[in-house]
Amino acid sequence: MTGPRLRQAIEGIPGYKPGRVPAGGAAFKLSSNENPYPPLPAVLEVLASAAEQINRYPDLAATALVNALSERFGVPVGDIATGTGSVGVAQQLLQATTGPGDEVLFAWRSFEAYPILVQIVGGTSVRVPLTPEGRHDLPAMAAAVTERTRLIFLCSPNNPTGPAIRGAELDAFLDAVPTDILVVLDEAYREFVTDPEVPDGLDLYRARPNVAVLRTFSKAYGLAGLRVGYAIAPARVAAAARACAVPFGVSTLAQAAAVASLKAEDQLRARVADLVTERARVVGELRAHGWVLPETQGNFVWLPLGAGSMRFASECEVAGVMVRPFDLEGVRITVATAEIDDKFLAVAARPR
Repeated sequence: MTGPRLRQAIEGIPGYKPGRVPAGGAAFKLSSNENPYPPLPAVLEVLASAAEQINRYPDLAATALVNALSERFGVPVGDIATGTGSVGVAQQLLQATTGPGDEVLFAWRSFEAYPILVQIVGGTSVRVPLTPEGRHDLPAMAAAVTERTRLIFLCSPNNPTGPAIRGAELDAFLDAVPTDILVVLDEAYREFVTDPEVPDGLDLYRARPNVAVLRTFSKAYGLAGLRVGYAIAPARVAAAARACAVPFGVSTLAQAAAVASLKAEDQLRARVADLVTERARVVGELRAHGWVLPETQGNFVWLPLGAGSMRFASECEVAGVMVRPFDLEGVRITVATAEIDDKFLAVAARPR
């Protein structure tokens, strides 16, 4: 007996590698780009109230959340699609655009879910190497576009290396891309951007008929465990993404917490400002110890350690922190509080 036939495209899909959970002597987790702070008190209050309703299905249309996002960003409700984190919405956009034989273009290394999601829908990943500075090589990406290209992911700031795409280079790239190709600007870390030359993706969505913007409540808003993200896109694209969503995927708790977080943005911005200040301190300490690392606009730093990546991660674990190694490439470290970051910096300060 051979059992049920499965799609050939599913064979060999690499598993997503989450940041390891601390175990044994390791006490702190800097491996998943999580916000080190707990949800705001107002959010916790809303969650406690919403928990009384979890015997009911959530609002399928996430009406309160969509309306709050529409008001916050000044966009039509029809241009918004929600999902289980920005990665869930990314999968919905792929399902709406990509099938067997179609190509999806992205920089590499970038968000490791991209090739997994592309393979799931039966598409072909086209990976364009980053520049030596860890940036998107947009001219090379434009040259890689073919008649089979259906979707392009631009991760800005780029996970795991950190740089964000600046306005002039992005405009030149979008001018070169046919308008029947969907360009998805993945702005999961948008709230941490301080470079004035980095455009707000929503301005591009308003100006370009083929640009969609992905954002999430997992990072700056500190709701990673609730899984809620959204896309803002042209109405036809957003409708297609909603059509591909898992029904009731965004829970009642997630919807309520996201709305409460939007209402408490002043407090959240203060926390983000603290993390950006700590990021600058971490980068300064690393460079003072001779490290050469890309500019980062996310809530993390990237050390291009190459073959030494796994050894460095092991040293950090012994010192009490978990970091995220990419074997033979580098190590990504989430910025947390000074107390935690100092444990990682002590390892980075050792002679090599």
